[in-house]
Amino acid sequence: MKRRGYKVSTALLLSTALMLGSHGAILEGEAAATESFIVKSTYEPETVPSVISRLSPSVVGIIGKVAQGTPGEVDDRYNLAHGTGVIWKADGWIVTNAHVVDGLSGITVVTSDGKSYKAKAVFSDPKSDIALVKINAKSLKPAVFAVTAQEAVVGETVVAIGTPISFSLRNSASVGVVSGLNRSVDGSYRLIQTDTAINPGNSGGPLVNLKGEVIGINSKKFAAVGIENMGFSIPAETVRYVVDHLLKYGEVRRATLGLELEESWSAIVGLPSDDPLTVTKVLSAEAKKAGIAEGDVLYGINGKRVYSVVDINERLKSYTPGQQVRLLMQRDGDIVNVSLKLSRDGASAVSTDDEGGESA
Repeated sequence: MKRRGYKVSTALLLSTALMLGSHGAILEGEAAATESFIVKSTYEPETVPSVISRLSPSVVGIIGKVAQGTPGEVDDRYNLAHGTGVIWKADGWIVTNAHVVDGLSGITVVTSDGKSYKAKAVFSDPKSDIALVKINAKSLKPAVFAVTAQEAVVGETVVAIGTPISFSLRNSASVGVVSGLNRSVDGSYRLIQTDTAINPGNSGGPLVNLKGEVIGINSKKFAAVGIENMGFSIPAETVRYVVDHLLKYGEVRRATLGLELEESWSAIVGLPSDDPLTVTKVLSAEAKKAGIAEGDVLYGINGKRVYSVVDINERLKSYTPGQQVRLLMQRDGDIVNVSLKLSRDGASAVSTDDEGGESA
């Protein structure tokens, strides 16, 4: 499909948005994106040992049996995989990574005091890489999660606690700093970058600031010759969004625009860009009803600029399917406001009774 030209001058776009301001179409600029680099609050940090001592009782090890590769294969009781989890609620809800529990059977959760519990239910959301494991336990010590990771500051000290390499190394701690915020790294949502050591088995464990708050759930790292200390954590606000849905519905009822969108070349390679997204396919009946067509160009959602698919996913965390949003778009050279009813994302969570991924 030949793409239509969509470039308009910044002055034209801003003047158009301002004229539409009474309808809420004024777009936020790059200033909003830089807010995460401003220290928004100050606090007296605790010592690293005190943070580790306070959080360790809220960190658990998760272990299970890896699914057999082929029918008839001899069962190997040592074919196990493990990861880490964080106590979310005192009555036995544990948050971890989806990739830790997906594909495992006979999942067992081991608390810091050495008690073990069989998993009774698992709810997994692969798109966010967040999962919940339910065990029959009472009076567990929930971790304190930060309201938002956006108050983190690049360079501040953080601690990772987990189960690296061997299950016998449960509740190991490593210390580093926040290396970056709002990173788009091969995923659906933005991540926290850290140089804290995150080894296989640390997945699902907490990234903790010196207030003793969990600012993220450790999820992945880059590992290759010449690459050092590049780990990534799912921010607390994304964790809360997914967990709230899993607890309420047993799945994430994720809203979508119902559009297939193409990012600009600059956005794909990570260059600073004001380029919008181009509609390459209209997927939902709601989007077709709104008159959106291939070749239309998307600038913003409810008055906020979007530059990538990750931007859109982040914006839509605040909405549920069926709600209305306003899109600022360009169609045949004209800037237009489009009212769109959000549809339901087809990617749903996986729910099982007692099984659930591989650890990393």
